[in-house]
Amino acid sequence: MAKERWSSKLGIIMAVAGSAIGLGNFLRFPVQAAKHGGGAFLIPYFIALLLLGIPLMWIEWTIGRFGGGFGHSTSPGIFQTLCNKNRFIKYFGVIGIFAPLVIFIYYVYIESWLLGYSFFALTGLYNSCTTEEAMTLFLRGYQGLARNNFFSSLRPAYFFFLVTFALNLLILYQGVQRGIERVCKYAMPVLFFLGIILLVRVFTLGTPNPQFPENSIYNGLGFLWNPDWSALRSGRVWLAAAGQIFFTLSCGIGIILTYASYLRREDDVVLSGLSAVATNEVAEVILGGSIVIPAAFAFFGPAGLARIAQGGSFNLGFVTMPLVLQRLGFGQAFGFIWFGLLFLAGITSSISLAQPAIAFLEDEFNLGRRRTLALFAAVTFLLTNAVIFFMGRGVLDEMDFWGGTFCLVLFATIETILFAWVFGIDRAWTEMHAGSDITLPRFYRFIIKYVTPAFLLAILGFWLVQEGMPVIRLHGVPAGNVPYVTATRVLLLLIFAGLAWLVKKSWDRRLKAGAEEEGRRI
Repeated sequence: MAKERWSSKLGIIMAVAGSAIGLGNFLRFPVQAAKHGGGAFLIPYFIALLLLGIPLMWIEWTIGRFGGGFGHSTSPGIFQTLCNKNRFIKYFGVIGIFAPLVIFIYYVYIESWLLGYSFFALTGLYNSCTTEEAMTLFLRGYQGLARNNFFSSLRPAYFFFLVTFALNLLILYQGVQRGIERVCKYAMPVLFFLGIILLVRVFTLGTPNPQFPENSIYNGLGFLWNPDWSALRSGRVWLAAAGQIFFTLSCGIGIILTYASYLRREDDVVLSGLSAVATNEVAEVILGGSIVIPAAFAFFGPAGLARIAQGGSFNLGFVTMPLVLQRLGFGQAFGFIWFGLLFLAGITSSISLAQPAIAFLEDEFNLGRRRTLALFAAVTFLLTNAVIFFMGRGVLDEMDFWGGTFCLVLFATIETILFAWVFGIDRAWTEMHAGSDITLPRFYRFIIKYVTPAFLLAILGFWLVQEGMPVIRLHGVPAGNVPYVTATRVLLLLIFAGLAWLVKKSWDRRLKAGAEEEGRRI
């Protein structure tokens, strides 16, 4: 089976940007900024970008391209090529298949809400919900967590889930060039166009409530960009900023490794990585931050914005923004644009989450695209149903912690140490610059070897102490949810063990094929 390749440099940049630009850009980033002092959050955010995000992007692009040259498109095989003398190192790479697979399981369901809400916005179904309480009840009814006048069952949500799931499979079936690359090439420009429309409309709001002239769009921008220096003394602000960089760049998850494996040896990873980072940051800081925070500030004021931030990303996207947009002229159209933008961001991310598992089955077991997609669809469909029907029991939150939080930091730490210390910074620096049109400042050698791994180890330690251990011990989990959360953990362990077993089988096949080839030569 011929190895797939990207058709152009623009294609790979758009695909990686599409993977990175997701719901975190437009929902998670504004919430994190609002919760952690507005402008004060941006200082550690950009420091983490320079010391953590960009180095990790270069690391993943480089080792992905390197491993792809040996016929591997996923982290187990790529890790083994970095450290060929250690036969156990490939099992650390299982995380790079496990984490995106787990995230896909719940992400595709959340993504389907956006498709449903796009329809609701266009038809005006939630127009009668004019308060936060009413809009929250509308959302809970759609999720099947409460009964109301709009939804009496999960059928509407399940219908949009089926459509979204099928659309993901259709794109993935077309492959890397005709599927992922083509969709991202069109989806990214459309996403930015829709974002600019919303940005212009928000900036023309001025002061929507004359009774509170201080609640203006411009003061909302001031909240985002004027730092509260005292907030920088809080370690939680720095931890939150570093965590956001992980989420926003899709680092430490195995996706970029897989995408970079489709590069050729002469393809530039330095400029391409920077281009993907820049595209993502424009979407997050310029669009995500400048649309949501000023709009919420103008309509609800600083106290209301703080309250909204405490409610989390879901409330911001599905409660606050619909309330804001329906107060504007042509509110239904702007609501459709908002949820359409989020759906495009979601689907370009979800197809990237699926690709590592698909690439693993194709590369290591020589399965055709149809058989691979059938197996992937059967497993993920079954597991997503557990999220849908037991969402109120903590299943989604549990998967999000292990797949979308802990594994990201752990995997990034492992790959950075392998790259800079096991593979060696001298070889790493040479490999990174192969085919590059520019030479990086040499101080980045020091950053990649010392600063980035130290930063990661510190984050991992803080996360385990501040958030990890309470989660492991089930602190705060309602008694009625404990059996469901425990069952979810058992399920996740079984998935990880199953993937590790498949990695062993695939390697045994490679060794057997190599021995047979050597025997024929003799």
